Order: sequence, then structure tokens, then C-alpha cells
Amino acid sequence: MAEAVPVRCPACLRENGYIAPVFPCACGSPVNPPLDLAAPPVLLTHRTWSDSWVAVRCPACGRESEWPHPELGCGSCGTVVRLPVHPLERPAGSADAAGAARSGDLGRSADAGPSADAGRSADGGGGGPADVRGGAAAAGPDAEPSHIPATSAAPTPAPSPAALPRPAFRPVTIRTARDAVATAALYLRWLGFQDVRQPDGRPIPSAAVDLRAPGLVAQVDPTTAPAGLRAVECVWLNGLTASATSVYFSLAGYTEDARSRADALGIPLFVMDLTGMPQPVNDPADALVGSGAWPQTP
Repeated sequence: MAEAVPVRCPACLRENGYIAPVFPCACGSPVNPPLDLAAPPVLLTHRTWSDSWVAVRCPACGRESEWPHPELGCGSCGTVVRLPVHPLERPAGSADAAGAARSGDLGRSADAGPSADAGRSADGGGGGPADVRGGAAAAGPDAEPSHIPATSAAPTPAPSPAALPRPAFRPVTIRTARDAVATAALYLRWLGFQDVRQPDGRPIPSAAVDLRAPGLVAQVDPTTAPAGLRAVECVWLNGLTASATSVYFSLAGYTEDARSRADALGIPLFVMDLTGMPQPVNDPADALVGSGAWPQTP
């Protein structure tokens, strides 16, 4: 386990111990955000979805992924602070190599100059319009010009995204309500929904957290009480208004009338345990897991 680092609360000046979370990279190696301990923590007064994620590079495979931004709640006054993280460092060799390649191309173009063009014209190797017309005339009136691709061979259709196998979902351990929202967002991306985010603006006074994506309206209930009938009907109405698929995630399960109503409305219901692995609890959820998001999104 990583060693705890002291973080001073900017409100009450109390020091709190913080252990940076460890996330699993797609290659299987552990990844944790590099904390910038030299910078002071930032008081968190307004939360947005874009600021809640940070890009981290895996030290093993070099893959760049977005993970929840480190945050800490003060144990004395309850103030929530966001911990600064070192930004990603781009390899210095890539920029130098690109600059050298551009310089070399400019140098070769300058060395060639108009004399090279004149030499090609004198040798008859020019590629002007006259050459194209001459080649087409020599090939016959029915032949297609060389600059037009042949149409005899039909293009091979690309496989549909639904036919591509999905890798196994890698769960993230749920310790807080924020972890539950992050797990639901990762699971929806794994199903194939693109640009899953928490909508900006004033939050609705509710325990459930909204997640949106093109063709998707989802709610995540991180409380310890089972989701009831009203919660299921609300997410169904939101999806109906947006002409999108409605999905519900809950940590504590659902009441009997909520499950019956979800089955009648065709709303996929998922329950999450503390290991971070969502499980479908009704037939619409099983169908969504089997087909993925591709049939539901344009």
C-alpha cells in the first residue's frame, strides 16, 4: 500500500493523511496520479465533470487514460479540496524529430529548386495535364484515366462495431459515492456509449447523479437505500424527453414495484457491489449487455 502524505486543509489548517488511489491500466499495471506536493490544495466549491478527471500515463505501457482527480475531505471541518497533479510530459524527442523532419523537407525542396523541375520537363517525365491526356488516348477511348481508381473491384465492407468483441470490463473498487459514479461511467463506455459525462449546471436536489451521452440518459444512486418506483419513472421520463435510452445504477438494489415498473417500461437496471462490477438485474439490462450501445445510438 502507498504511504500516506500530509495534506493541510486551507480552511481549518488541519493536516490530513491522504493515500493516492491506484487504478488498473488496460495492460494490467497499477496507475496512480502523480501528486504535486509542492503546490497547495485547491478548495473545491463547484464540481464539473471535466475537472473531475485527470490524464495519467501508465509507466509500463505508456497508455494515456483519464482517471478521477484526487480529492480529500477534511476530517475536522468537512471541507473538500482537490489535490494538484503533475501534468503529462510529452517526450522531448518527438517534437525534435518532427522539427528536424520539417527542416529536412524544406532543405530538400530548396536544394531541388526550379532546376530539378526543368530537368524533369526536359526528360519528358513531367506529370502535367498533357501526360494524363496522352496516356488516356493511348489506352483507348474506353479505358479509364490512370488518376481515377478502378471500379471493377467492390470495396470490402467494414465490420460493424457490434460484431467486434469487447474486452473484459475492469472494475474499480467502490469506496465512496464518487467512486460509484465513476464506475458507472466506465461501464457505460465499456458498453459502447461515447462521451459519457455528468451534465454541467446546477445539480438537481436528489441523491441520484445524472450521466449523459449521445442516445443515453442514466442515473446512479450511491445511497444505501433501494431505489424506488419514483426514481425509475423519473429516469424513464428523462429518457423519453431526450429520445434516449434510460439506464439506472444502484448500490442497494431496487424495490419490488420499481423492478416491476422497469420491466414494463423496458428500463435496464444494474446493481453495483463494492468491487465495482455492475450486474444486470432484469431482462432489458441483459439485452443491453448482449447487444451493446451500438443499436441504440445513431
